[in-house]
Amino acid sequence: MSDTLTADVIGRRVEVNGEHATVRFAGVVPPVAGPWFGVEWDNPERGKHDGSHEGTVYFKCRHPTGGSFIRPNKVNFGTDFLTAIKNRYVLEDGPEEDRKEQIVTIGNKPVETIGFDSIMKQQSENKLKFPSGSVLTGTLSALKVLVLNQTGITWAEVLRCVAGCPGLEELYLESNNILISERPTDVLQTVKLLDLSSNQLIDENQLYLIAHLPRLEQLILSDTGISSLHFPDAGIGCKTSMFPSLKYLVVNDNQISQWSFFNELEKLPSLRALSCLRNPLTKEDKEAETARLLIIASIGRLKTLNKCEILPEERRRAELDYRKAFGNEWKQAGGHKDPEKNRLSEEFLTAHPRYQFLCLKYGAPEDWELKTQQPLMLKNQLLTLKIKYPHQLDQKVLEKQLPGSMTIQKVKGLLSRLLKVPVSDLLLSYESPKKPGREIELENDLKSLQFYSVENGDCLLVRW
Repeated sequence: MSDTLTADVIGRRVEVNGEHATVRFAGVVPPVAGPWFGVEWDNPERGKHDGSHEGTVYFKCRHPTGGSFIRPNKVNFGTDFLTAIKNRYVLEDGPEEDRKEQIVTIGNKPVETIGFDSIMKQQSENKLKFPSGSVLTGTLSALKVLVLNQTGITWAEVLRCVAGCPGLEELYLESNNILISERPTDVLQTVKLLDLSSNQLIDENQLYLIAHLPRLEQLILSDTGISSLHFPDAGIGCKTSMFPSLKYLVVNDNQISQWSFFNELEKLPSLRALSCLRNPLTKEDKEAETARLLIIASIGRLKTLNKCEILPEERRRAELDYRKAFGNEWKQAGGHKDPEKNRLSEEFLTAHPRYQFLCLKYGAPEDWELKTQQPLMLKNQLLTLKIKYPHQLDQKVLEKQLPGSMTIQKVKGLLSRLLKVPVSDLLLSYESPKKPGREIELENDLKSLQFYSVENGDCLLVRW
């Protein structure tokens, strides 16, 4: 195989039996005679090795099983550029009326298109290669959104690429096996959204390298395998200088299994929204509401959790439940109703950094509260409730046991069957002996009795 041919094929994209790869080597691989291509597969499970054979390194792969040796006559180099463009982007011939207008969103911008659905069906990711040492300074000064998902790009190449985008606001880097290897300097300073989803090599130490991007408001870390996060510059009850503008954090589909993770998020000064679905601490349906309450109580400025708004009543309930659930532990750790006599252990303060604040907000827990403690984990506990019909002449009082997790909608269904009254006609509220003279409406059918802080001995008021 000539040197000219070797130079021409290195870096070329090829297809072999429907699988795509990049040529990394061309030449002889002793002891077998004849020419070979060494390829790095887009899908590393397709390969067999890392580019080595019998102790000799012929090329390097990013994945230990990402490489293979293939005979040149087995690979397909594809079509010429103009034909590829036509096949991928030119709409099929057909009646004009078949080319339906659509509104699609690119970044945050609505774009009106015609026939975009047929183009989308033909889209595939491109593997990009940047010349070593090149910097695209100012080349794309008006570019706001850049999507480089599944392109095989490295972090060093990302930084060289975005140097040409001084006004970049959104950067998508999903599924690239990226390692954040250096801190961005003079680049990414205008980025507001960064998507690093499905980059399994990222850990919390690498996140420190991007922690001082001044305008970063949204960070997406779904499916990265992250399990912990610490801000060593901030002590208990203090705010970190890292991620100063971060408002929305997404950590779905990870390995978060410790509540300390959410205590650390309380240190982020601007955090207002969090999504943390399908983690070991939050993925069990039976514990979903308990986990939600604990997270709300742990992060004081949070306004939205898993895309659901946190209403004032829900926050109040979460914080009161938290205060009550860990009250005995607080006393044993040196807690006292008189703040001046508090001698709390560092261990307790580390595990419950907001507890002292909650005592100041709602008052320290009373002894009688702690004796009747109902732990948050007893989500499906039965509540013994009185039921009254205020507008009826017969003021008969019923007593029922209902699960605390029962939704208002299901309570109405039960009462509808009992009273022979349509569900749509029922209006529910409740009174508590702890709040004499105050009637609280149960207005959201999708919320549970626990959501409204209904407790044993409370009285349901039913009107229609």
